[in-house]
Amino acid sequence: MDQRVTEAREAVTVVYTWEVIPGGETEFEQWAHGVEAEAAAFTGHRGVTWLRPEDDSHRYHAVVRFADTESLDRWMTSPQRAAWQARVKPYGRPAHPKLTTTGLETWFNIPNGAARPPARWKMSLVTILAVYPFALLYDGLFAEFFHTWPLAARTLVFPIVLAPLLTYAVMPLMSRLLRRWLYPEHRTS
Repeated sequence: MDQRVTEAREAVTVVYTWEVIPGGETEFEQWAHGVEAEAAAFTGHRGVTWLRPEDDSHRYHAVVRFADTESLDRWMTSPQRAAWQARVKPYGRPAHPKLTTTGLETWFNIPNGAARPPARWKMSLVTILAVYPFALLYDGLFAEFFHTWPLAARTLVFPIVLAPLLTYAVMPLMSRLLRRWLYPEHRTS
């Protein structure tokens, strides 16, 4: 199943989850490097981020980025990709359908089994709720220390601190805390 949330000429991100056969990790990682190199040769390819399994899991995740839907479709329908897909079968298989996103969805922990990312208005609201306290804290406590810096430099400080904080801590936490509201059709136990 191919789930897409797209608009014209908008960058697109595809998230794949692979279940690797125990003992096949080395071969799978060699395959991952090869398929990544092959995809990089395609126009519009913007990179891949691999997430290795946590704990005793055998699930690898690949976050693949393309400039637009057309670029992604060229890769997805290419004979090169088909050949790489055939090579991985002895030691890995897709764990569930891929999820294709185009924006804020990549900040949200989409639970297994969820039909689709949250509504965009919900993602926007959660992002505002996450950013506002940090903007207030920065303006109230830290901005004065940078007032003598050039505008471009002092403005850069806030996103350099905020982007990693949101990506690695705040948004995953918000996604977990607000899961029932973000994904009302997906009930967790």
